[in-house]
Amino acid sequence: MLIASMCIVGVSIILALGRGVNFGIDFRGGLLVEFETKAPPDLPELRRVMRSANEGNVLLQEFDADTIFLLRIQKPRLQRGELWNPQDNVNKIKNALEKKLDVLEYRRVETVGPAVGKELRKAAVIAVALALLGIMTYIWLRFEWQFALAAVIALLHDVIATIGFFALTQLEFTLASVAAILTIAGYSINDTVVIFDRIRENMRKYKKMETLALLDLALNQTLARTILTSVTTLLAITALVFFGGAVISDFALALGWGLVVGTYSSIGLATPILTILTRGKTLTASEEEHRSNRK
Repeated sequence: MLIASMCIVGVSIILALGRGVNFGIDFRGGLLVEFETKAPPDLPELRRVMRSANEGNVLLQEFDADTIFLLRIQKPRLQRGELWNPQDNVNKIKNALEKKLDVLEYRRVETVGPAVGKELRKAAVIAVALALLGIMTYIWLRFEWQFALAAVIALLHDVIATIGFFALTQLEFTLASVAAILTIAGYSINDTVVIFDRIRENMRKYKKMETLALLDLALNQTLARTILTSVTTLLAITALVFFGGAVISDFALALGWGLVVGTYSSIGLATPILTILTRGKTLTASEEEHRSNRK
C-alpha cells in the first residue's frame, strides 16, 4: 500500500506540474454578467449556447429568482503577447443571449482581473497550509509525535491526490474546489483520529501486547465503522453529482474522489506509517505520560 500511495503522489505531482490545473474565473480572471429575463429559460440549452459562443469555461446559475441569472465567463487562454479585450467578450455574450432570450436588463457586468486571481491563489494556499498546520498541532498535542507525523503524511497524500485529480480531469478549479480540499482534509483526519483513539485505548488494555499486533487489532476493530461511514457519505455525494446540477457537480466529484482517497489513506497509509515510526519503540498509553516525556 505504501508503494501504491507513493505512485499516486508521484503521478499527481507530475500532472499538477506538467499539465497544470484548470483555474476558474476566481483564480484566472474573466467576466461576470448578471442579467434578468422575462421568462425562465431552458438552462441546459442556454449553457450549451454560451459555451459555444465563448472560448473560456462558462458557469451559469440562477441568482435570487428564476428569471435572474449570474453568468461567469473564464478568461480565455492567450498566446504570448496577445492581449485580452473584455469588451469583445461582453459583446459576444450579449449577442448570444439576445438571440435566445428576451433580456429585460443587464444588472451588472464586471471584469475580474489577474491581480485579484493572484491574491485569491495566495489566500487559498495559505488557507490549506494553516489548516494542515492546525491539524498537525492538534494530533501532536493529543497523541505522540509519531501519530502526528503519520497523520500529516496521510493528509498530505490526500491533498496532493485531490490536486492531481483536478489536473487529470481538468475540472474547473475555483474557490469551491479549495473548500472541497479542506472538507476532504477534515473528513480524512476524522477517520484517522478514530483509528488512533482505538490504538491508544488498546495500549491501556493490552500493555504487554507487541506494538505491531496492537496496531493491527485497532485497525480491524475500526474497519467496519470506517467503511460504512464512507459508503453512506459516498451515496449522498453521488446524489449530488447526478441531481445537484452543473453548478455543484464539480465540487461533488472532487468530494467523492477525496472521500475514497481519504478512507484509503486512513486505513492503508496512516497506520502502516505509524508501524514504521514505532518499530522498536514503546508507545506511551496516556497523555500524562506523553507530556512528562516531552518535558
